[in-house]
Amino acid sequence: MTEMFAMQLEAVGTPLRLVARQVPTPGRGELLIEVAACGVCRTDLHIVDGEIESRLPIVPGHEIVGIVVAAGEGVADVAIGDRVGVPWLGHSCGHCDYCRTGHENLCDSPAFTGCTRDGGYATHTVADARFCFRIPDAFSNEEAAPLLCAGLIGWRSLRAAGEGTRIGLYGFGAAAHIIAQIALWQGRAVYAFTRAGDDEGQAFARSLGCAWAGSSEDDPPVELDAAILFAPVGDLVPRALRAIHKGGRVICAGIHMSDIPSFPYADLWGERTIASVARLRTR
Repeated sequence: MTEMFAMQLEAVGTPLRLVARQVPTPGRGELLIEVAACGVCRTDLHIVDGEIESRLPIVPGHEIVGIVVAAGEGVADVAIGDRVGVPWLGHSCGHCDYCRTGHENLCDSPAFTGCTRDGGYATHTVADARFCFRIPDAFSNEEAAPLLCAGLIGWRSLRAAGEGTRIGLYGFGAAAHIIAQIALWQGRAVYAFTRAGDDEGQAFARSLGCAWAGSSEDDPPVELDAAILFAPVGDLVPRALRAIHKGGRVICAGIHMSDIPSFPYADLWGERTIASVARLRTR
């Protein structure tokens, strides 16, 4: 096969356009992957809306599962026919201070799948083999794809939230519904916050076993040990700070968020902390 098809973003705010291209040849250290599934992430919409700067034209999509059909020189431990996943972080420089200390997610010169290098809304894509993951047979393509971003970032956010037993999740979408199930399996109580009036989303959260579900404008029925913000809404940061007890943590999990408004120092005092989670780490 010499021709492939892709959904291409050519200008901010415009619909994706179906285009035909030549199937690319993987370079050194790269894999050519035949795409089997690609999830849709809120970050893809931020790119389309211009809230995250990207290379244009670009093929979005960074929750990719596919089959390796060719490999460039220097690729080790990956074979033709292997099923792999491709996440948001698509490349790091390998020599900045962050990369040398195992924090390649903070690299000064990174590349991002579906943002600065073409992603998975296509029949084929090329990826840096070092940033691909083998997909266990236990997962179908469709089950595995959301784990490449929603799952990975959700898990890192849950770890950053600490060991508290009462966890608030603001924005009950892809990442939150995955992490809610993990937190419940760990024996924690989960409190789900949705948009006001989202009765269906709140019912879904309760059906998974959440102890409480309500509007992000509401106060939870108990003080929280930690809160994770998956919704890209800066106004929620002060609200989440007021929902956690002293020593609690607010974790901002998104790549993009609207501005955080000013708030009284008293809301932060008492050793409360605000932190962000920046992408995945491969180690």
